[in-house]
Amino acid sequence: MRKIAWLLLLAFVFAIPWEYSLDLGEPFGNAARLAGLLVLLAAIPAILQSGRLRNPGSFQWVALALFGWFCCSYLWTDDPVATLIKIRAMFQEMMVVWLIWEFAGGAADLRSLLRAVVGGSWVLAILTLAVFRSPEAIAAGQIRFAATGQDPNDLARFLVLGFPPAALLFETECHLAARVYALGFLPVGLLALVLTASREGLIAALIALTGSAFILLRHHARRVVAAVFALPAFAALLWLIVPGGTLDRLATIPEQVQTGDLNQRLNIWSAGWRAFSHAPLIGSGAGSFVTAAHLAPIDTAHNTALSLLVTGGLCAFLLASWLVALAFNSALRTRGALRIALLSSMLAWAVTSLVATVEENRTTWLLLALTVLAGRLAQDDPKGLAACFSIQQQERSSPHLLVAQPDS
Repeated sequence: MRKIAWLLLLAFVFAIPWEYSLDLGEPFGNAARLAGLLVLLAAIPAILQSGRLRNPGSFQWVALALFGWFCCSYLWTDDPVATLIKIRAMFQEMMVVWLIWEFAGGAADLRSLLRAVVGGSWVLAILTLAVFRSPEAIAAGQIRFAATGQDPNDLARFLVLGFPPAALLFETECHLAARVYALGFLPVGLLALVLTASREGLIAALIALTGSAFILLRHHARRVVAAVFALPAFAALLWLIVPGGTLDRLATIPEQVQTGDLNQRLNIWSAGWRAFSHAPLIGSGAGSFVTAAHLAPIDTAHNTALSLLVTGGLCAFLLASWLVALAFNSALRTRGALRIALLSSMLAWAVTSLVATVEENRTTWLLLALTVLAGRLAQDDPKGLAACFSIQQQERSSPHLLVAQPDS
């Protein structure tokens, strides 16, 4: 049963990036929700059959405390209906933390999970490119493109988190097909991200791609030379493919920063801060930001810290900050290319949290869960982790960019 649960967990992770593009309606929901339900149906009997449960770490206990606090917030919430909906959603989003901790055993499992993340990101990028080339989009003269069911800003954030794992896999995989699969996502994913015209996504992408470039180019002088010649050609290709209106929107990033308006987010933040001042310690209840801040139903906090402060008060904010600190500490326990990939992903995620409510996304909890798993492996099996994610020495002496490596 554990093997079945593990395979279903990989399918669950694979579905998370593009989950909103396949929605079966109630009671099943989107792809990731359905996959998560299947994992739970297999995980519970698998644990009962084995008669053992992996000891939770500090991160798992703090995550449970945060979930418990938001459950308790139903007792004082400003919006009971929204709180019940939010509590159910939080369970579905946060359960990946326990599932990965329980069923991922060694470094090879971590690599399998990263492959699933990159695979799901591939699907999301391809679906976005399909929308871009659709007759409907061409006829409408769109300048922002996103896979069906996806928000462009959310989609851009999901793609960003696929860049560092792709670079890491390319650098550490042995087989040619696996390395092409990993490296190919970088240009395809970047093209799809640019098509979203997401300004926050582009800024986060620069951070993630900087970390990816450091993984790919360090120790490889020939790759540096190749990149110098390839980047202008890729930029020219983007200029030819991407609509002018899309590039014009991305070019307004400096203007948005200088004016300080950030696409009218300041008004939302001001309303949120007033709501926080009314219940600073315990908050107004999970999912009640719009009600507490007296905003339109379609609005969100557009800031993760403010969302936590308003809905869960200082108690929730401190617990969430503790979780982030534990995740960064886990990333720092690792070494080499794995550490660079994890830290660049975490930094890109932190930047997006300034202008989005990322605690509501499964991708957030997936990233945190993978980082904490890597930290555990770095402590329990450092040699196995280093061997699994070591840079292939044979490739350093090769004159080619892509070389198939023999099995070790």
